[in-house]
Amino acid sequence: MAAMCAYVLVAEDEPRQAELIGRFLARENHSFLLVDDGRKALDEIRGRRPDLLVLDLMLPGVDGWDVCRAVRSEDADLPVLVISARAEADDKLLGFDLGADDYLAKPYDPRELMARVRALLRRSGTTGTPARRALRVGELELEPMRHEVRVAGRLVACTPAEFRILAVLAAEPGRVFSRAQLLEDAYGLDGFITERTIDVHVRNLRRKIEADPAAPAYLLTVYGIGYKISDGSGRGR
Repeated sequence: MAAMCAYVLVAEDEPRQAELIGRFLARENHSFLLVDDGRKALDEIRGRRPDLLVLDLMLPGVDGWDVCRAVRSEDADLPVLVISARAEADDKLLGFDLGADDYLAKPYDPRELMARVRALLRRSGTTGTPARRALRVGELELEPMRHEVRVAGRLVACTPAEFRILAVLAAEPGRVFSRAQLLEDAYGLDGFITERTIDVHVRNLRRKIEADPAAPAYLLTVYGIGYKISDGSGRGR
């Protein structure tokens, strides 16, 4: 059972798939709403923000890609789990690039879907994960209790996945983390995320926190190993 009841919005236009997802959510005591097109999903999010969005990409009207774009432009914190018959690596990476926190290809085992739901809710704090201390590296500041990132006082909107990766790095400035370590520390063993996804998140983070993403001062690449956080005083790749 989930440690806390969450409100999950499911945007899925296949009735049998939607019914199946709803049945499994109910088993874990979550409340949920099923909608069958992207416009309804956006209206619901703006009217009653869910704790998690389960989003099919192939929706009528406004498709899942555009829903994800709209959600991320308005709400950086809402966890988004994409489900789609589009299982190519490029489709998955595009989903992460647009701000999805996880991506599950159809057909899928409902038990795996629920494992991912639990993981996302846990990492977002819905199930009562203890808050971590505030972090500061140079002019980069992270406030986990408020899920806020600031650079030189400027508020930066980060997705939950981006925030977790940045928090892991900022907790130990100068330490080099491999992609595999970032996956385990930021996602846990039940994250179902590939190492290439870390590169996508790093690219997105650089766009947000670096004055020049091509010559980053904070989020540095250590070739052949992974990434580290610097104090912002130097430049690297």
